[in-house]
Amino acid sequence: MTDTATLRARNADFWARTAPGWVHQADRHDEIGRPLGAVALERLQPQPGERVLDVGCGCGGTTAQLARAVAPSGSAVGLDLAEAMVATARNRFTVPGAAGPQFVTGDVETLDAVPGAPFDAVYSRMTLMLFADPVAGLTTIRRSLRAGGRMAATVFREGRANPWLPTALLGAAAHLGALPPLPIGDDPGPFAFADAARATRLLTAAGFTDIDIQPHDVTLDAPDDPEAVTEWLIEISPASNAYRDAEPTTQKQARDGVARLLERFRTAGAGYRLPTGLWLISAHADRTTTR
Repeated sequence: MTDTATLRARNADFWARTAPGWVHQADRHDEIGRPLGAVALERLQPQPGERVLDVGCGCGGTTAQLARAVAPSGSAVGLDLAEAMVATARNRFTVPGAAGPQFVTGDVETLDAVPGAPFDAVYSRMTLMLFADPVAGLTTIRRSLRAGGRMAATVFREGRANPWLPTALLGAAAHLGALPPLPIGDDPGPFAFADAARATRLLTAAGFTDIDIQPHDVTLDAPDDPEAVTEWLIEISPASNAYRDAEPTTQKQARDGVARLLERFRTAGAGYRLPTGLWLISAHADRTTTR
């Protein structure tokens, strides 16, 4: 198994290289990707006046949702590893002189606590599975909560519950040359939390209590626009960097390759329906101490 320091360095490099794709697709991902975190937002039930942390905020759309939920007297802080995404989040959602979400660049695995702590609640959409050292990251989250504070998060279940997910990589790979290696075993990646028993062990080791992990099936609805949908999936995938560096002809070949594999999820004139299997994770920090 790869050591933690190597995984952490690989993570930082990957997200720095992939961030431009997420920035380019920020509006589209906010719209199509909304179901990926809706069940966690419903479970969290952020209330006006609360302080909420968004772990893995990306380009800020989820943090802005949280900020609206806790307004006017509450606050929402978005944390992400990728500086380019945090800068984009600030540009998209920060209004000078007005209350709104705040954004922080940082590695949750190496922080003692997130700036702005303690928080009443933590939300995370599809990020916990990407930690190089999950216990370290989850421990920081737990320390950043007030005593008894709550967390709600989503992660992917196993690959067969998400049949469209590898499509962007497989369909594009034949045209874009060498791509980053796929995660192995428990290495950070989309299916690192597929085993609910492992996820429970990690949360317990980090000091969480009242751990509950439940399956949820959702559908991502995308428009009947193969060019736009395939580019979205490529640009938020490990193929993102190679795609941006490719010639326009090669980019089109990559999109066409993805479109062929996605055809089974498409209804002409209606659009794409991408079946997605999630775990909804909820837990609490210890009610007597957060240290």
